[in-house]
Amino acid sequence: MSTSTKHFPIWAFFSLVSNGILMLAVILLIWQQQKLTVFSSNAPLSVPASQPQTVAPELGPRHKLNYQKWVDILKQEANVAAEKRPQRLSILAGDSLSLWFPVELLPEDRTWLNQGISGETSRGLLQRLNLFDKSQPETIFVMIGINDLIRGVSDEVILDNQRQILNYLRKTHPQAKIFVQSILPHGGEDATWEGREKLLVIPNSRIQKLNQQLQSIATNQGVKYLDLYPLFTNQKGNIRQEFTTDGLHLSPAGYVVWRTALQVYQQGVDK
Repeated sequence: MSTSTKHFPIWAFFSLVSNGILMLAVILLIWQQQKLTVFSSNAPLSVPASQPQTVAPELGPRHKLNYQKWVDILKQEANVAAEKRPQRLSILAGDSLSLWFPVELLPEDRTWLNQGISGETSRGLLQRLNLFDKSQPETIFVMIGINDLIRGVSDEVILDNQRQILNYLRKTHPQAKIFVQSILPHGGEDATWEGREKLLVIPNSRIQKLNQQLQSIATNQGVKYLDLYPLFTNQKGNIRQEFTTDGLHLSPAGYVVWRTALQVYQQGVDK
């Protein structure tokens, strides 16, 4: 496959692809960014043939829990994982974006422990990392920060919390592969989330700069950085409408993109 799209704008590239080859486009973009030889791997990448239908997710009873009850449940689930020690355990640590990752869309070649909480901040995540200290994960995927921005937390505090999160995970799980994921863009003027006005005061350009600094922290900490941001943006720099339900949370199609990115990045690291 030609790499001539290297200088082709990401938004224009996406505008040319149909639903049937969207995942191929995602893989190509990730491959260009990370310089992974994913197409020559002996283990074929599992990619859904088509996007799932965009339907409202069933949130279930957890969205009604208060924070402490949420923490208690996550602690119980982490204790079960520590006791049973499933093979190839992977942890999602973060906020509602991680929490509502559909189980059926998570990569199937591993066991998943979801440690996401709706509305979580970087400080909150830092304070509860010890919940899964004994779980012995193979990989840990961290995505946190958008709720900090919504609450008016400064970039300096967010980055310091991120630094402490990664430092803690490296020391507590020295055998695990740790991935810090970029903060995703929001929908801007097209957002319909109930806190839309709070999003509008956060330029997506600020999120981009924050991600650049986050990447530097990841490099300094010796962990992997997953740049998901460009996979979700449109020409205006906002999240693509088909990838979101309200300009903040992800649609099933958005989770398919995320799932594919997890598979491609993980495959590159496993080589």
